[in-house]
Amino acid sequence: MSEQTLEQQRAQDAWNKSAEYTKEHVNIAKGLPALIMNSGLMQVLAFCHEKGKANELVASHLRQWLGKRFNGVDRDPGFEALMEALMKASPGDYQAITAEAFAWLRWLRQMAAARKGGD
Repeated sequence: MSEQTLEQQRAQDAWNKSAEYTKEHVNIAKGLPALIMNSGLMQVLAFCHEKGKANELVASHLRQWLGKRFNGVDRDPGFEALMEALMKASPGDYQAITAEAFAWLRWLRQMAAARKGGD
């Protein structure tokens, strides 16, 4: 079998992570791209961390994906570690990380909603 494309990797990761999502998680996943567009990635990660529970779970899944894509480590680097890295990132790197967050969240929104069906 051939190696997965980046889009397939994003889809697979979003599918796996959304397996145990509730309707609340689905709603959070649907809203995150607009929040990031309006406020920025770091502000939204801080908001999710502060809110805790379902918000923090979705944010930890996003952090894990970003860690895998940019550091090759398939685990959540943690809120503080990622925030420190984002504050030190060059503008180009920050833009690339934000673009990747949007690309993964597009898949998460669709996969999470599809898994929940008409619940």
